[in-house]
Amino acid sequence: MSFTAKNTFAKIHDFFNILVSKGIFYIFANNFICLKILIMKRFLIVFTLLLPVIFNRCGTNTSEKTEIFWSGTDSYGREVTLAKEPQRIISLSPCITEIIFMLESENRLVGISDFCTYPEGTDTIPHLGGLLDINVEALCARQPDIVLVGSIVSPEVIEQFERVNIPVFIVKAESAIEDIYDAVSVIGEIVGKKELAEKHNAELKKEIDAVKAAQPVVTERPLVYYVVGFGEAGDYTAPANSHIDEMITIAGGENVGASLKTWSISREFLFELEFLASDRNSSPVSDLFAPARKSVVHSRLAAVRIAGKCYSHEKYLLDQLFSIC
Repeated sequence: MSFTAKNTFAKIHDFFNILVSKGIFYIFANNFICLKILIMKRFLIVFTLLLPVIFNRCGTNTSEKTEIFWSGTDSYGREVTLAKEPQRIISLSPCITEIIFMLESENRLVGISDFCTYPEGTDTIPHLGGLLDINVEALCARQPDIVLVGSIVSPEVIEQFERVNIPVFIVKAESAIEDIYDAVSVIGEIVGKKELAEKHNAELKKEIDAVKAAQPVVTERPLVYYVVGFGEAGDYTAPANSHIDEMITIAGGENVGASLKTWSISREFLFELEFLASDRNSSPVSDLFAPARKSVVHSRLAAVRIAGKCYSHEKYLLDQLFSIC
């Protein structure tokens, strides 16, 4: 109560004291009491009517707060937020698809790229095209809660999804093995399988540590040419700062592309190599390297000429388990 209000109240109090002393108050007493009761009743009525409005406003403010299931920053530095756990997922990366299977969430996949052919069960999921000819309208028709893509998908395609308010999260894990752990972890968070993701990461780390521990001390490492592609379109191998380069080093080899910054390699690098590894699907070595033996350039490689110098591996072990395309 302000100083002025106190003074006013005191004056009213003194005025009523004078009325009482003169016996006038008793004349007005009944009317005054009735007026006081009437004022109190009106106040209570107004207050009661305002209560629902007051509480409704409080409730509205609470409900207006946006609930967030998950929020994270993707490989392009974009902040992506999900209001609820996604139940309809589109994967445009073979590795992302495999990770989702690994996290026992394949039942949420409503669409995958044509390159997602592993593991078993991908043939029952709608294939929505390649990575360079993505049909955004067809993908939108699947009504996804989120689209998970790798680094090959162009920024223009991502913008098309953003214009129709479909969350897109880019996962790029091709620089180091550590990136693979991050990819498994973030996808685990998105599908609500964080603990399972941590379990798989722990198992993967254990296996890699076992390989490191088993490596003997070597003074000379065999030179390894990891064949990503060859032919008229050019020759391609794993460059430095790639997960494949790291895997070759862990296995005790020296990557022929360790001095490269891109995946393209000139043919003068390819001669007199001791080993030749390929990313093709498992098949007999004689059939696998038949094109190389017919190639004028590649038939001159020591690794191709000498028996036992060509090795094949299951494509998905490196290209899909250890790569986000």
